[in-house]
Amino acid sequence: MAKVDWKKELANHFENVRVIVLCQAETVGQFDQFCEFIAEPAFENLGDELVQFKIKSEQQKTEGRSIRFVICFPGSKDEQFHYRISLPKNAVELRLKLQIKARRTPKTEYQTTDEDFMPGLFPFKVLRMDKDEVIADVVKHYCNFCYEALTSPD
Repeated sequence: MAKVDWKKELANHFENVRVIVLCQAETVGQFDQFCEFIAEPAFENLGDELVQFKIKSEQQKTEGRSIRFVICFPGSKDEQFHYRISLPKNAVELRLKLQIKARRTPKTEYQTTDEDFMPGLFPFKVLRMDKDEVIADVVKHYCNFCYEALTSPD
């Protein structure tokens, strides 16, 4: 039976942990770059456009964790639609998650769906996205929700 070099195994373990922690820190930094240079400008542009339709919106950011764009009901301060992009805990690459929270009226409960952000988008391409791609995704989700709410039988 071969002798186990436990000292080497232990050293390898600590080197692997160091690399994982480094990757996680880099990924958080990349997510913050994504927010600052792509998502925030996208949300600002979309918010400026929504004003023409008398719709208020805002964005909220949690450093290294998530960014959310909130759309209010037309002519109201009540929130209708949340589009939240988040970085999963302990992520070592930019595989982002998307959460949509929306409600039909200010009195109804939010319906929440969780999915991958831009399915099929490779993590290394996230920082190369154009803000218009993000805007188009928000608009797609928002419009789909509104159409479903308007045409739903309940």
